[in-house]
Amino acid sequence: EPVEVNTAICKTYMELMAMIDMLLEFELGITGGEEDGVDNTDVDSSRLYTQPEEVFYAYEELSKVDNAAFTCAASFGNVHGVYAPGNVDLQPVILHNSQKYIKEKLSSDDNKPMFFVFHGGSGSSTEDIRYAIEAGVIKMNIDTDTQWAFWDGIRGYEAANHDYLQGQIGNPESPDKPN
Repeated sequence: EPVEVNTAICKTYMELMAMIDMLLEFELGITGGEEDGVDNTDVDSSRLYTQPEEVFYAYEELSKVDNAAFTCAASFGNVHGVYAPGNVDLQPVILHNSQKYIKEKLSSDDNKPMFFVFHGGSGSSTEDIRYAIEAGVIKMNIDTDTQWAFWDGIRGYEAANHDYLQGQIGNPESPDKPN
């Protein structure tokens, strides 16, 4: 949806959440890849890169809510999943440019007026992660990396103990011995 529609919806939620001192995390743009059955692998690539003007628009509108607390997951080429090097074109400079744009529009001394979230961070380079953090990223989603680490641990344990994991009772030492 257009940034105006997205922001209007988010503002409605922000008004409710501000009453109970809750933080709102909102997305601008599209995170590429596939997650939870939503496939954005063939989306127009321009939609993967949020513009500073869009970030400022959302910032300005949500800031009108008393007691507003929010983070912005602005897209900068992020994708869900892990891809071979060269298949993802992250541009965290968009976050830096957005901070600068907001600061200038507000005539503020704050170099990082917006708190950012890095969606689709799994498999990202250390350099891109650091650069994004320097731009004000305070949260990073790494679900694919976390799922793989979990699975890889189970996979290794099962491989090392396969014969002991065939039933609740019985193992290579005795058919009556519990596992």
